[in-house]
Amino acid sequence: MTTARPAQPEQPPRLAPAVSDPDTGGFFAAAARGEVALRYCAGCGAVLHLPRAYCWHCGGWDTGYRAVPPRARVYSWTVVEHQVHPAYPVPYTVALVELAGEPAARLVTYLPGRAALHPGQELSARFERLENGTVLVQWRPADAEEEADDDAT
Repeated sequence: MTTARPAQPEQPPRLAPAVSDPDTGGFFAAAARGEVALRYCAGCGAVLHLPRAYCWHCGGWDTGYRAVPPRARVYSWTVVEHQVHPAYPVPYTVALVELAGEPAARLVTYLPGRAALHPGQELSARFERLENGTVLVQWRPADAEEEADDDAT
């Protein structure tokens, strides 16, 4: 007599951000083009992170997004061991990264598993397309990208 194995539950889709938000939509539009972008004030050049339409440095309303280099450094990280959503199986790593060209701007990234990270480690951007079409900027160790390039040759 054979026993049927219980069906594995299908993993739900990853959570997606609201890409039509007037303050952050430009970030996701740039990601869809394969770019990392930050909001800047056209009047004084200040980086507006967290992004807002109004510049709190000079009081200007003329703001927009511009591309920045797709490089960052690890600022801090933690490994999540307790599952809080079925789309994110544990363990996974959540890291705070500071952009190489704009160290005052820090972004959060998700890495599956227990990523081998260290403070100041160089990272490069990669672009992840979710099931609904939203493109996220994710970060991975720069040496992992070099290894992938070596494997391709």
